Amino acid sequence: MTSFEHWLYQLSHLFFIPVMFLILLALVYSFMALGALLAEAWQKKRNKYQSVLLAHYKKNGGKPDDLELWIMRRLEWLRITSRNTPMLGLIATMIPMGPALLALTRQDTQGVGENMVVAFSAVIIALIGSSLSYLVLTIRRRWLLEELRQVEQAQEAQV
Repeated sequence: MTSFEHWLYQLSHLFFIPVMFLILLALVYSFMALGALLAEAWQKKRNKYQSVLLAHYKKNGGKPDDLELWIMRRLEWLRITSRNTPMLGLIATMIPMGPALLALTRQDTQGVGENMVVAFSAVIIALIGSSLSYLVLTIRRRWLLEELRQVEQAQEAQV
């Protein structure tokens, strides 16, 4: 390798630990969001759910457009997690592929296997986190839009 290629190789490895940390953080966040969604579903089933959108509306008022913006802000981290975590998984997959290919040229099958396990484990964890956050995002968006529609209908009835 030339010195430039070696520098790029070293630079890419600097990102492995932060990327893996972000993937694990996304996985933890996804499970927390799923837990909150399940708790909310349980409350809705038992008719003990207090709408956060309605509480926000009662406290701050606002037009439906303002409430839509509030919904978008509330769902932003779920959207970011569901869209960026697969890319982080791809990065975490590609970084160990370099050492795996180098091990292959040396006919070091153990080195190839160890790096491939890391690469595929990273992408699996990332996809699980992304899938969970997308599931929560989809359901929560529908619930919040249904609540928004109820607020709009209440406003129309007052006029």
